[in-house]
Amino acid sequence: MQRPGKRTVAAVLGGVGAAGVALVALIGGPAQAEAPAPTPSASSSASAGAAPDREAERAQRQDEFAAALATELGIDKAKVAAAVEKVQAAQKAKADADRTARLKTRLDEAVQAGKLTAEEAAAILKAAEAGVLPQGGHGGPGRPGR
Repeated sequence: MQRPGKRTVAAVLGGVGAAGVALVALIGGPAQAEAPAPTPSASSSASAGAAPDREAERAQRQDEFAAALATELGIDKAKVAAAVEKVQAAQKAKADADRTARLKTRLDEAVQAGKLTAEEAAAILKAAEAGVLPQGGHGGPGRPGR
């Protein structure tokens, strides 16, 4: 795939300013931004409930947004879709790094307070970085954001 030139990227990013608000409203904030999930098999679809439908709807909204933005800017939809995915990936990476930093701070505080050992805190952090722990939004399930 050919990389867009600086002028094309500037045009996309300049045009995305106002449209970015619509993008966030359509497909969710940085915490929801994620790489497209693989298509679930028939057996996993039956047990997963409504999640595949929600993911398909999100993907459709994102595709419609990219098409509308491409039309508005007069550029290829594939370039817009790639730019949107790149921005979302960067936002997700930042959100993940921020979440990990907040967790590390909380674990350090727990170690200082004697609630955890340094080894326990390291194990929890390792599990979080490996994706073993659930990613509850806004500070975790049932907790306000911090």
